Amino acid sequence: MNKKIIYKRIEQIHQVRDGNQLELLYRANTTLKNEKNDISKSEDVWDKSVIVEENGYYWNKTPIFLPGSKVKNKKPTVVELFSGCGGTSYGFKMAGYEILLGLDIHMPSIQTFKKNHPNAAAILGDVRKIGPEIILDYLNGKKIDVLIAGVPCQGFSLNNRKRHIEDERNFLYKEFIRFLKILKPNAVVLENVVGMKSTKNGEFVKIIEKEIATNGAMRVKSDVLFAPDYGVPQKRSRLVFIGVKGDTTFDFSGIQKTHGPNRKYPYTTVGDAISDLPRLEAGQVANKYYNKPITDYQKFMRIESNGLIFNHEAPNHPESTIRKIQDTKPGQSMYPKFKQRIRLAWDILSPTQVSGGIRPQFQFGHPEDNRGLSIRERCRLQSFPDHFYVTGGIVQGRVQTGNAVPPLLAKAIASSLKKYL
Repeated sequence: MNKKIIYKRIEQIHQVRDGNQLELLYRANTTLKNEKNDISKSEDVWDKSVIVEENGYYWNKTPIFLPGSKVKNKKPTVVELFSGCGGTSYGFKMAGYEILLGLDIHMPSIQTFKKNHPNAAAILGDVRKIGPEIILDYLNGKKIDVLIAGVPCQGFSLNNRKRHIEDERNFLYKEFIRFLKILKPNAVVLENVVGMKSTKNGEFVKIIEKEIATNGAMRVKSDVLFAPDYGVPQKRSRLVFIGVKGDTTFDFSGIQKTHGPNRKYPYTTVGDAISDLPRLEAGQVANKYYNKPITDYQKFMRIESNGLIFNHEAPNHPESTIRKIQDTKPGQSMYPKFKQRIRLAWDILSPTQVSGGIRPQFQFGHPEDNRGLSIRERCRLQSFPDHFYVTGGIVQGRVQTGNAVPPLLAKAIASSLKKYL
């Protein structure tokens, strides 16, 4: 390995010691995307020929490196690309892995990642501008057991009204392959939306399986996993690729399904997940519990919370929105044109949470309160525990929770993967 090349690439990445400096950097560049993202009112934003508008918190300038602490234990190690706020990493952490580094372009996501993985390093920036050798140099010989990634999926998502094959985000998996060739992990876990299976008759799935196998010297399989089977209170399905070095092929049937019909536990409902959280009116905030947990899921969510609740702030809706929610029965759609935007009911699984674009509106109404969900309630529906803190406010919190892999789903994968390492 050419050290001169590595050091040159490191010099092209800013280093900051305090995650709060990221916000200062952002404020110094508040016009980062404003001019580029001004779409003319005469354009049809649903027209597939119109370039997708980017989130203003994407960091497209020189990447920024935030160092972590030296690893002192013998846990299996993880590096996550396209990490978002770190849902997959948190699930692996719950399963007993050591998280070494996360990388993402979305500033609030990296702030959240560092907040909840304080010992891990992080890189904020466009993966296309970053050399994998930088990670190798930082790890200084430490072996990576698992390389995980949630490659941006909007181009494949069935919820995306601008879904099309040519979406440039469909090809970011090539960046994952580029890192795979250099980092040489023992295993990989790559996840995406189920819509990838139907895009171009499944050709993307076959290509990705082949490229992981060829470039990682791995046997690769993919399958669709249904999050409620693993305790997540949300009808969320994900396509998961798992590759393992050597002659062994990962067996998806080894991922233990714990919830659902004829299993140990019933599916976790919306009521099971959030009914103990303080009731709020629009614009109100609560930072401590007033009720005792009444389900095992609620007890699990409160572990390590020390009686405090983070991110439990209700959106400050206008009166017209409050009335819209008030006039909608639980379990029914609030808007005729957007059937997926429902008022939740206590006794159902939540529909899939989505990130909702660059300025996402609230997606779900609360079952009883006339308001949208708080970020804490969205976290509960994703299986993030209550001590997991989400930075960036309500709007960017929706982006992060909508993009995240449910930690309990990731934990189930991670637990099953251990025996292959």
